[in-house]
Amino acid sequence: MKINFLFRNILIVLALVALTNCTNSGAEQQSAGTDAAAPAAAGQSAVQDDMSQKDVVKVAVGSPDHTTLVTAVKAAALVDVLSNAGPFTVFAPTNAAFDKLPAGTVTDLLKPDKKEVLQDILQYHVAVAVYKTDMLQDGQVINMANGGNVTIGVKDGKYTVNGANIVASVPASNGLVHVIDAVLLPK
Repeated sequence: MKINFLFRNILIVLALVALTNCTNSGAEQQSAGTDAAAPAAAGQSAVQDDMSQKDVVKVAVGSPDHTTLVTAVKAAALVDVLSNAGPFTVFAPTNAAFDKLPAGTVTDLLKPDKKEVLQDILQYHVAVAVYKTDMLQDGQVINMANGGNVTIGVKDGKYTVNGANIVASVPASNGLVHVIDAVLLPK
């Protein structure tokens, strides 16, 4: 009970400090009389926080087996979206999974004129909910962020998504990352 009271009071103090800083910042800008445009604000991904649990993007960034996925997420301009509160379940293909695609596929998808196609593919790897493996059932259909559906398979304690094996699961602050051994391609 004391912890909840203390936590609530800390949040109130932090909110008041933030409000005061915002008010003071606005007054200082007005008194300076500048008409200069403010620089574009960075999204949630720009928040520096080395103390909290990593979000799904930072989990991927921290994995040497997901450099291709991270490059693709950056090229598709999805870093900020996936750094937000979520909750997300990300089925994250490894570098080896991307290597199974026909030669030149990844290079082609990273081109600026393929951004929408890349976004569609990457969003097909994201569910807007948290699906822990103990919640998954054989034949379960999950709706993905791009509007498509994937099907879960469960056999002998092993889990698959559209036939790709789920080889590991890593919790994140805004969801869950399931490492998979194949790239999921929307129909």
